[in-house]
Amino acid sequence: MTKNLKIVVSGGSGLIGKQVVALLNQQGHETVAASPSRGVNAITGEGLAAALTDAQVIVDVSNSPSFENKAVLEFFERSTRNLVAGGKTAGLKHFVALSVVGADRLPDSGYFQAKLVQENLIKSSGLPYTIVRATQFFEFIKAIADSLTQGQSANVPPARMQPIAAADVAAAVAEVAVNAPVNGIIEIAGPEAKGQDTLVRQLFQATGDARTVVTDPKATYFGAAINDQSLTPTPGAKVRLGKLRFEDWLKTAKT
Repeated sequence: MTKNLKIVVSGGSGLIGKQVVALLNQQGHETVAASPSRGVNAITGEGLAAALTDAQVIVDVSNSPSFENKAVLEFFERSTRNLVAGGKTAGLKHFVALSVVGADRLPDSGYFQAKLVQENLIKSSGLPYTIVRATQFFEFIKAIADSLTQGQSANVPPARMQPIAAADVAAAVAEVAVNAPVNGIIEIAGPEAKGQDTLVRQLFQATGDARTVVTDPKATYFGAAINDQSLTPTPGAKVRLGKLRFEDWLKTAKT
């Protein structure tokens, strides 16, 4: 695609969005960081039409403020419908959305099912699109550990994950945004797959966390049963790998 695009980043004030906006601005694009704090609300539609005027690309990296099943489904349904409608009016040339690896493999996860609904709304919209499915962020490992903690013990499943640094996710999304739509799915992951229990142990050791990690094959991922295939890249998929290893991220990250 050409240089000097106008790109609207929905969720532009979040962890990934801020980095995507910065990267696109560095490349000379006109980037709009769209979020409620900036007067653009994809749920209500407030400010959306103005933000999308003359835009060629939407990048949706927004996330639901609540992970409760009904709330997260409503968030992605309403926001995606509004972004699609606004994109059609604006004559959008590319709709880029950040989703999650395994969105179609965890039927017991309300969040994953909501992301699948989002993906299907985009696919059926008629707009040119690229869906970027990412594995869990390094920055999310602590939240996983916290969800599995009782007292001073975290009961963590050994199921493998292939997490990725948020910075590598942002770089991949920014690159996709300025290239032609693939009208399909791209998967991105970190350079290494490890058991969740191993990752949490490394996190605790690096941060001086006194909690004990107990390997528990029956432990769930936010209520969903998982195995080694649930949260790792799809077999046979062309996966783009991030550069930063978890061990190196731990040395400098504020976890």
